[in-house]
Amino acid sequence: MPHSHAVILLILIILSAISGVLFGWFFGELSLQIGWMGDLFLNALKMIIIPLIVASVISGIGALGDVRKLGRLGGSTILYYGFTTAVAVFIGLVVVNIIQPGAGIELGNATVPERILEKQGTGVSDIFMSLISPNLFASATEMQLLPIIVFAILFAMALTTIGDRSKPVFAVFDGINEAMMKLVIWVMYFAPLGIFALIAARIGLAGGGDELFKEIQAVGWHVVTVLTGLFIHFCFLLLLLQLIAGKGFSYLLGMSRALFTGFGTASSTATLPLTMENARENKVSDKAIKFVLPLGSTVNMDGTALYEAAAVLFIAQAYGIDLTMTQQVIVFITATLAAIGAAGIPEAGLVTMVIVLSAVGLPLDGIALLLAVDWFLDRFRTVVNIWGDSVGAKVIDTLVIKKAL
Repeated sequence: MPHSHAVILLILIILSAISGVLFGWFFGELSLQIGWMGDLFLNALKMIIIPLIVASVISGIGALGDVRKLGRLGGSTILYYGFTTAVAVFIGLVVVNIIQPGAGIELGNATVPERILEKQGTGVSDIFMSLISPNLFASATEMQLLPIIVFAILFAMALTTIGDRSKPVFAVFDGINEAMMKLVIWVMYFAPLGIFALIAARIGLAGGGDELFKEIQAVGWHVVTVLTGLFIHFCFLLLLLQLIAGKGFSYLLGMSRALFTGFGTASSTATLPLTMENARENKVSDKAIKFVLPLGSTVNMDGTALYEAAAVLFIAQAYGIDLTMTQQVIVFITATLAAIGAAGIPEAGLVTMVIVLSAVGLPLDGIALLLAVDWFLDRFRTVVNIWGDSVGAKVIDTLVIKKAL
């Protein structure tokens, strides 16, 4: 996309996000009638994801040439993502212990949705089971990206072992990848309208501005705690990027379209095509974009991990349960692992929170306390998830790809 077009599109996306908030706030019922435009935009992005991920991962591994380089790249990426996710959980625990948002909260009579209660038997082992799918088409239908990425990696590794016969296959996936990136650019011209409709309709669904304000007020300190933690982690990633790559703020500005789109869609998965396009415009190498970003959209959920840690302690405080240091360490470990298994879809944090609550014996009913504002906080943690992936691509590109590969 030409630079002038990118700047104009960024301005329009920012204005559309602000306009969406105002329209949904003051014209709640009317905003519900335009929700279909937001869904259409979201569906267009989701339509691109599966072929883009498969093509980009296989093409990226083909560009590495030597499969041993993949081990170095993959190991560094997982290590980096594990480190930043652990930092996010730690920040969440520290902030919630300082602010104590659950102290004196009224429990109320809200009920837990059936989709969450169905996850009561979910454990950490299920995260590892999710790596392999017996039916890739079913996984694609349900937008389960992790097994698709694992298959694409294994398939590409197998291709690298068959010599010259792999070249035409890699060439096909290179072409598919380029075509999908071109399709991303076309879809993004509709982003301002889509983001406006998505945000306005969601606020309208909450009942408009007055009802939204009441919902936030009811658990206000929880909202303040989560937003504070997310802001601290966002700044930590920005500082880390500045120290390693020396381009913190300029890179942040360059990734703004993806971040604002993520705020509108509340899905790091749906925003992945644009995240990849923005990273390419910001001079991140194709090797990092094609491997690090798709993997990050699935296993690197910094915002979700931080939210889960803060929310679990909030629930404990609301019930008057004082978690010991050992129990908080269990929350730290479990929230880090659960975030890896969280799909980049709306409300995934609520589902994986079941694992964390079960690990320390807290009642699942506590989730009901968070339902009213979860969709609101979900948008902010999605932005942090996308920013974490974007920083990861730049850091790995700087430390591993440009220096060692």
